[in-house]
Amino acid sequence: MDRSRGGAEPGPRRRGQGELEAQVLGVLRGAAEPVPVAWVQERLGGGLAYTTVITILTRLHAKGAVARERAGRSFVWTAVADEAGLAALRMRKVLDAETDREAVLASFVTALSPNDERLLRELLADVPEEAPGEGED
Repeated sequence: MDRSRGGAEPGPRRRGQGELEAQVLGVLRGAAEPVPVAWVQERLGGGLAYTTVITILTRLHAKGAVARERAGRSFVWTAVADEAGLAALRMRKVLDAETDREAVLASFVTALSPNDERLLRELLADVPEEAPGEGED
């Protein structure tokens, strides 16, 4: 682009928060043991700042997708969830924030494709029934 007209050179593509979380989780899942932030940062590449990586790890920890344990003055990190688990955590968070859960779920289910509806029915059929009072919020 011509900088003389005030244009800017295209920079590296910005990743969305969810995309970066998935990449961090993928890197952690490839680790044989709990790893420090610098290890994750190195494998992500792309010049991400250490503080960006620690922020993403902290967010994933708050969501229950990663675990951390003390190692000296810092932490080492381990994946607890995979990408599907992370997506499920995000979906649950959205659902938990709504006041009318039934309306949200009904809207979600009616918008499913026939294949997704069939898959959901199959998955629900495989879930054991809970005794009354169990699992209620």
